[in-house]
Order: sequence, then structure tokens, then C-alpha cells
Amino acid sequence: MIKISNVQQADLPAVVVIERAGFSPAEAGSPAAFQDRLNKLPDTFLVAKAGDRVVGFIVGPAVSTRVIDDQMYETAPTNLPTGGYQLVLSLAVAPAYRGKGVGSQLLDALARVARASKRQSVVLDSLAKNVPFYEHNGFHQAGVSPSSHADETWLTMVKDL
Repeated sequence: MIKISNVQQADLPAVVVIERAGFSPAEAGSPAAFQDRLNKLPDTFLVAKAGDRVVGFIVGPAVSTRVIDDQMYETAPTNLPTGGYQLVLSLAVAPAYRGKGVGSQLLDALARVARASKRQSVVLDSLAKNVPFYEHNGFHQAGVSPSSHADETWLTMVKDL
């Protein structure tokens, strides 16, 4: 049974390990970036746990634009109190829990938080290989992202709320 809750300080070491398992070194957020996200985004930084073990997470700011600025990967903006767009900077699941619906549960949980705060949509940037997963979860492609994060080509994915 997976339980989703807001991140706690004690969860950060596991979050960093899961991030590094899911992304290349150039793509992965640093421990300092995750600490910044915990400090600034406590209501939109969620973890999935199996028992007491963190097995996945999702995090991102709620802002007034639906574009992810590459600077946000290092220093997160503070969430708007209501309205705007819910961005996703990172969604990752521990290798042993992939393919079991944990990522979809995290997306659904963040969408519920976003709806409750009257956000217009959930927006993220994805590599082409992950587009089918996001489409299965109700997202549609909205073109090539202006992001050059990790020197990759990113596609903007949007889920209207």
C-alpha cells in the first residue's frame, strides 16, 4: 500500500537517491536544490511511501506562467497562494517500484493539490521517451520547451484542471 504525503526533512536523503537513479547526472537535482524546494514548496513537494520507505516523489512550484525557467531547477520560486500554474520540476520513482502506478498516483495527488488551490493546469517538461506515460495520465503535448536543461530537448506537457 502506497501512502502519499508532504515531504519531511528526514525524507530528503531518500529523495536524492531516487532522483539520481531516475535522471542523468546533468539532469538530476542537487541536494541543495532539494533542500531549497523543501523550504519553499512544502505543500507541492509530495512523497510516496511504502511503509516508512520513500519510494517516489513529485515536486514543483505554483507560479504565474506555464513555462519552466531553467533557473527554477537550482532555486525554486515560492508558490503562489492560489491560481496560476502548477509546474513539475521532478517526478521520480525508485527502480523497484516503477511500473506499479506510483508515478501516476503522485501525478494525481499533485493535481488534487493544484485543483484545491485553483490552478489552471499542471505543466512539466518531458523527454520524448516519457511522453506516452504522461499522455496516459491525461497530459497533452504543447510543443518543444524553451528549456535547455542538461542540454536535452524537452517537450512541454500540460494537463488542464
